[in-house]
This record gives sequence, structure tokens and C-alpha cells, in this order.
Amino acid sequence: MHTNPHTAPILLIGGNGKTGSKVAQKLAGKRIPTRIVSRSTEIPFDWHTPDTWASALEGTSAAYITFQPDLAVPGAVETIEAFASVALSLGVKRLILLSGRGEEEAQRAEQALQNSGADWTIVRASWFAQNFSESFLHDAIMEGQVTVPVHIATEPFIDTEDIADVVVAALSDPAHIGKLYEVTGPKLLSFEEAVSEIASATGKNIKYQQVPLDQYAEAAASSGVPEELVSLIMFLFSTVLDGRNQNICNGVEQALGRPATDFTSYAQRAALSGAWGV
Repeated sequence: MHTNPHTAPILLIGGNGKTGSKVAQKLAGKRIPTRIVSRSTEIPFDWHTPDTWASALEGTSAAYITFQPDLAVPGAVETIEAFASVALSLGVKRLILLSGRGEEEAQRAEQALQNSGADWTIVRASWFAQNFSESFLHDAIMEGQVTVPVHIATEPFIDTEDIADVVVAALSDPAHIGKLYEVTGPKLLSFEEAVSEIASATGKNIKYQQVPLDQYAEAAASSGVPEELVSLIMFLFSTVLDGRNQNICNGVEQALGRPATDFTSYAQRAALSGAWGV
């Protein structure tokens, strides 16, 4: 079934997530209709239940794909491949995938989308700056004590507002079809430097500590973090942050013609918005 791209909504999988919610907001600002789906929405969507995919896709013009919990998990490649096939069978050709840097499995999922016959765009992102304000490091910042595993490398943290801008540009302009944008922030920072930027933006005293990886995992598990999430966090800290991603890419500039937002600006903006309760 082919739909009118001007009136048909854009499907946002994970439309309430860290990037999806911002994409939804920006599309609303352009008066572009969206359909946000998750397990609990009126039209439900669940990655583990392929039967939910077709009704979510039906009547949409494009889809922004964020995969939970992460493209690095086993089975993600096959799932992305199967999803693209369902989308194409319903005439939804425009597919935009959020991917992660330095993850073998994620890069295989990108390949699956590229080979699917879709009009694809891939946004391959570094670590989100918002992991400090909207995700698992938020509570640690609030408590004034950030503990991370030892031996983690520097990272060019990306502002998710930048990711959302790239996604919205890709959804609005066919010039982005067939492009892979590797998006990072403009500067490499250690986690300690990032925490120190947040401390100065908030005026809070935040202590920073490194512990062995297994000790970190143990503490996370005993504080009630689900096992699947603990193993994912361990994978990210031990693999993605082992130094392989200690370089800056200019995907934001390629897609938008402007530089990426730096971490200092992100920290000041988040502090002003009350992200850390200041």
C-alpha cells in the first residue's frame, strides 16, 4: 500500500526515548505528523513481537528506528533485517537507523539495512552527552559521586539535540538518502573531565572515582540494575570505550552544515533547564 508522503505520519520507534522524543518535538514544530510507538501505545510495537510491526508501519511514510536495548545485543541484525523487509512490503521505503560507533554487531545491522532495498540513512553516534542528565549517570551526578570502571578511554560525547537535528533533516530532504553520518561532539573528553564540566555548570561538588570493572558490575547488580542492562553496560564500558572511538567525526557538519554542539554548552544548557535539580 503506498501512502501520500505529505500527509502520512512518520513512524518513531522509541519516540519517547532520548533521541526519539526530540525528533518528535522537532517534527511537530514543522507540522509533520508522527506516530510514536512503544509496547504501551495504542498501536503497540515490540521488537520481540514481530506481529506488532505491520500495524505500526501501516499507513506511514517513513520510519526512524531506534533498537532496544542496543544494536550490540545478539539477534539485533536479524531483527533489523526482518523489520526492513516488513516495511518494504508495506511500501515504507524511507528508513533511518540510529546506530552506535565501534560495535561490530551494530555495523552488521547497518549493512543489513543498506542491503535491504530501502531508501536508508544511518546516523552512527558516539556516547550521548545526555547519559549524564537523562540516563544511568544522572542519579550519580545528583548524589555527587560518579563511579565508573577503570581504563575507559576519552569520548567525543554527542548532544542528542544534534542527533535529532540530523534525523529531522534526513526525514525532510531526500538528499540524505544513502548517507551514513558518523556523528560525534567536537572534542574528546575523559569521563572525569565531563564530570568536572558538569560540576562547574551546576556549582555542585561532584566526586569522581574509578573502580575495577567486575567491582562496578557487582555494585550495579546489587543496586537492582537488571542483569541484561548490567551486561550491556559492561560491554559498552569494556568494548566501545576501549580506545577504538577516540577520534572525532564530522557527521553533524556534513548533514547540517554547522559544527556539533560542544560538551560545555550541553552542560550549561542542561544545568539551566534544571536537569540536575539546580
